[in-house]
Order: sequence, then C-alpha cells, then structure tokens
Amino acid sequence: MSDFAIKVENLSKQYRLGKVGTGTLSHDLNRLWHTLRGKDDPYIKIGQANDRTKKANSDYVWALQDINFEVKKGEVLGIIGRNGAGKSTLLKILSKITGPTTGQITVNGRIASLLEVGTGFHPELSGRENIFLNGAILGMRKWEIQKKFDEIVDFAGVEAYVDTPVKRYSSGMYVRLAFAVAAFLEPEILIVDEVLAVGDAEFQKKCLGRMKDVSVNDGRTVLFVSHNMAAVKSLCSKGFVLENGSIGFTGNAEECISFYMTGKNKHLLNEKYFNGEYSNNVFDIEYIAVNNSNCEFSKPIIESESIDIHTKIQLKESGNYSITYHLYNELGEAMFSFYDKNNSTKLSLGSNHLICTIPKNFLQSGQFTLTLFFVENKQKSIFSEKDIFSFTVVDGERDIGVFMGREPGYITPNFQWKKV
Repeated sequence: MSDFAIKVENLSKQYRLGKVGTGTLSHDLNRLWHTLRGKDDPYIKIGQANDRTKKANSDYVWALQDINFEVKKGEVLGIIGRNGAGKSTLLKILSKITGPTTGQITVNGRIASLLEVGTGFHPELSGRENIFLNGAILGMRKWEIQKKFDEIVDFAGVEAYVDTPVKRYSSGMYVRLAFAVAAFLEPEILIVDEVLAVGDAEFQKKCLGRMKDVSVNDGRTVLFVSHNMAAVKSLCSKGFVLENGSIGFTGNAEECISFYMTGKNKHLLNEKYFNGEYSNNVFDIEYIAVNNSNCEFSKPIIESESIDIHTKIQLKESGNYSITYHLYNELGEAMFSFYDKNNSTKLSLGSNHLICTIPKNFLQSGQFTLTLFFVENKQKSIFSEKDIFSFTVVDGERDIGVFMGREPGYITPNFQWKKV
C-alpha cells in the first residue's frame, strides 16, 4: 500500500476571463475536434499567469500552473497565499467540484470538503436530514451515521435547531454543523478552507482541537487553508505557499509562514526611503531603518546585540507632535507598543532623526513588522500606517539555544532576580 494520501502531478487549471467555456462557438468546436482526435486542447498553450493586480493581456488565464506536491497519510498540510493566488481553485479540484485542465491527481481514501458555508447542505432539509444526506454522500452507512449523530450535534452546539430547515440557520450555525459533519463522519482526508473564520473564537478553537485529534489520534490527513498564521503554525507540520497560481515555496509550517510574510528574501532590506509616499501639509515621513547599534544596514540584525530603530521625519507645521510604534510578530499578533514616554524626542520644525534602542537579547529571532502612528498632543492619532516597515532578527547563537533550541515566545525580558 502506498503511504501517500494525495499525489498531484503537473496540475494546471485554465479559465477564460469573463466567459463560460471558451466564449465562442468556433473555439468550442475547435476544442471538441482536437479532443475527438486525441490531441491537446489548443487553448492551453496560451494564457497568462494568475496575477489579479495586473490588467489581462489575454482572454485566458492560468488559475493554477504546474502544481506538484504529495501529502502523506496522517500529515496536516497548510496551504497559504494571498487572495487570488489559486488556493480555493486547488481545493475545488481536489474535491472534484471542478476538473483540471491538465495534470493528474491520485487520491487514496474518501475526501470530506468544507470549502464554503453549508457545503453540500440542502437548504430545505433540516439539520438532522442534512447530516444523513452528507454521510451518504461520503459513502457512510446509516448505522455509522447514527453512531456519530449525537457527537456531531453536541460538537456543533445546534441541538435546539437540529430539526429546523438549515435555510433558517445563521452563517455561524451553518458552518458549525458543516464542520462537525465533515470531521466526525471519518473521511480519510479532510479539506478545510478559510470558511472556519465565519465561526466565533470559541468554535474556531474547538475546530483546531478537533483537527489535531483527527490527524494525531486518528491518523487522517488534513489540508488546511487559512490566513490565520497562528492557526497554520499550531496545526500544520508542513506546507507550501501559492503565488499567482504556482508554488512559490515548500517547507515546514514555520518556514512557509516566514516566506509568506517576508517574501523571497531571507533578510529584508533594513532601510527604506519613502520618497513622499507618506507626506501631507503637516509632516513627511522620509525614512525608516533598523540595525544593530553601530552596524551597517546591510548586515543581518542579531538578537544578542542592541537594536536601533531609525525614523526620519520632516515636520512642516509647529505643534505638539510625536510618534508611536506598534510591533507585530510574523503571525500578525501584536507584541507591544512603544513611544518616548519622557518626551525627549518631541518633534520640531524641520528635519528630525529619531533613534529608539531596543536592549540586546530582548527580541528573539523571527520576522517583525512595525505600524506607525503620528500623534498630536499625545492623545489623538492623525495618521497611521499598518506594516509600514518589516525586519528580520536572526539567532545570536546563545548557549541555551544550542542545547534547547528556540525558546517559546518572541521576547526575552531581563527580569530582576534575587536570592533570599
């Protein structure tokens, strides 16, 4: 028996923009004629990459192109990428909702998919009837569904509404029941898209716990798509990053998140000139840079040395102005905010070069982003820019890191200790 659950080889999917089919009778007849003669579709040779940000130069676009990967049984694979990268198209092909243009997929086991709110539900049927309907679609026998029925209803938390038509459910109730059906009716492969974001925080936590149980205890395979990097890091053992319809990076979950957050460069450029990008009649943010104290900006930022954050601002109007930064980790979680509490760097008319120093061994290795606030009278933010600057801190090779690996968390505060 093969040890893989899903194997994808040279998978591509092409669409015609704005049309169904090829869009013209002559193109449809030409495609049919080639198919009858056993030849390739003549329109797969044309088309452009899947980049939603650029104007199309062709009527055809590759939603996916040359996708190759393999998922072993019991693995939890994270698939991440920006909106429009092709994630949902890939999952729909794996779930057999749509077919590929070229390529081959080999699947060992039954697949349960949760791609949209209420996937596979009939709105006129009750929750109870939809549980049995979905179970039958998955190939389950009636007695198997009955055995799991109480667990499904309890997990979903919709016992009071189980005999109510699901068209009267809220979107949260819909997704609760849909996930419970998919997770408890024991498919060998579970595919989950961003749909879990519809549920509340408590339910999302339950879902992540259930998916861990499914993979670790039951040995089933999970494909998980999410923009929640913390969930991906917690749940997935490996993954890949989709970029414009192609796989841009493959690795373990943490490596994939780092690539997704920072781009193709291992270390981000540590200085950035804005050239009027953030300028108005009050200020002009000219420059932000990060380095180890007295080190070149081209050098990696090391955790075991103090870190300087440079900010250059041109103030055009007199007043009581200052800046505040919020620091976020690579998962998008807020770490802390910081500003000059002593007001020693109050902005004055003209050019201002501010330096904030973070003590050595305070930040652990990882990727960080800064959000800047321009504040008036220490009370009112008159401008803010999220993720205005990003930087990478690398391991300082502390002795403890050699033996224990990276410590949990993102900061290592120097607390005061004493012996009594």
